[in-house]
Amino acid sequence: MSADVGTDTGVRLAPDQVRELFLFEGLNDEQLAWVSERGWVSEAPAGTVVLREGEPAEVLVMLLSGSIQLTQRVGRDEVETNRSDRIGSYAGAMRAFVQDETTQRYAITARMLTDSRLFVLRAEHLLTLMKTWFPMAVHLLDGMFVGLRNSQETVGRREQLLALGALTAGLTHELNNPAAAAVRAAAGLRERVGAMRHKLAKLADDQIDRDVLRLLVDIQEEAVLAAAKAPDLSALEASKREDEISDWMDANGVSGGWELAPVFAAGGTTDHCLEKIAAGAPPELLESALRWLASTLETEGLLTEITDSVTRISTLIGAAKQYSHMDRTPYEPVDIHLGLKSTLMLLTGKAEGLTIVKEFDRDLPPVPAYPAELNQVWTNLIDNAIQAMDGQGTLTLRTMREDDCARIEICDTGPGVPEELRLKIFQPFFTTKPVGQGTGLGLDISYRIVVERHGGDLSVQSEPGDTRFIVRLPLTERQG
Repeated sequence: MSADVGTDTGVRLAPDQVRELFLFEGLNDEQLAWVSERGWVSEAPAGTVVLREGEPAEVLVMLLSGSIQLTQRVGRDEVETNRSDRIGSYAGAMRAFVQDETTQRYAITARMLTDSRLFVLRAEHLLTLMKTWFPMAVHLLDGMFVGLRNSQETVGRREQLLALGALTAGLTHELNNPAAAAVRAAAGLRERVGAMRHKLAKLADDQIDRDVLRLLVDIQEEAVLAAAKAPDLSALEASKREDEISDWMDANGVSGGWELAPVFAAGGTTDHCLEKIAAGAPPELLESALRWLASTLETEGLLTEITDSVTRISTLIGAAKQYSHMDRTPYEPVDIHLGLKSTLMLLTGKAEGLTIVKEFDRDLPPVPAYPAELNQVWTNLIDNAIQAMDGQGTLTLRTMREDDCARIEICDTGPGVPEELRLKIFQPFFTTKPVGQGTGLGLDISYRIVVERHGGDLSVQSEPGDTRFIVRLPLTERQG
């Protein structure tokens, strides 16, 4: 049940009665009369909502009798912030005198717990009162509210730039590695192709028999297929296999076997393949044939390296595109896992040395959200978790369904957040990082994105070795 306390009832308080309200106890008789003429008394039965959070702040209400409850919405819940039966307790347009270009709105919901009487004053009258009678206080309060808001916005933008810088540095680092590998492999490939042309010319100069050439081509194809399926060998296994191949080459009169053995060992070349070459090629051509085959295997290895490097670059670019949500609508059903994975990929450079665990509920339905803003949340939470572990520990990303919400946990095995800090951790400008390493707005921004923009909830559970930042996001689209 709601009441329209913004309608003037015509019922006035006498100036002496206005003086009993502690907000006005310091006014002189003329000022009390001015307030008395412009305010009115409104009756509000028990259960009546007299102010509703988010609506334009048009009036200031003061309790004359009864009791009032103030609540604020946190996620899907309405949390009581205060209740009072003290005469003169006030709520509503308390910042009407702040020079703000935006429409001011009620920060709380006010509900009457008992049948009550209220004294009501319009916001514009409070503005006139304050500017006329208390100009210095108005300037001070205006500077405090507006200055704090501007500082928060400025530092908030700085926080976003810092996060973007961290991601850019990480992305540059991650792109540089495969790009440099591709360049090295391409240069090596050019050299190997040249060597293959030289060895093929040498074979031709030796007037190789047609049947032998056919055998070498067949063995070449066999070796290439074997290389594609070659298992990864441990250092001990690779060393043993190289010794075996080197011994075989020494036994067959091939000089420089120690150079060729690592290539054939890495390529998974079998003894059967080597024996086929020895049986089909004349002894004087065996070394040239083996070197030609080794160049083929090295070429295939370089091509594989180039493919892997370019694929890695393509994957990173895809992750960056997914993270920034280019060419996407701002509000839409999104797969939470894509945002988590793309953010994690862009922060891979900072997570070196950590064990990464992903426990994703693949049956989790899409979440209606602003994906780019959620990715900023994932960036802040994952980056904080990485820093908390200082290069050693386990980072766990976990998703699940919880009633009608998606539950996302960012977990680390760092030292934990002390109990006395948990209540402050989402406050603006609060940080435990050294001076210059944090603005104290990362978690505040994350909280506002999750709670205010998405109607969800962000909380922390922590003990040494197990800290969890828990995000809950509604699975149904917010109304209004």
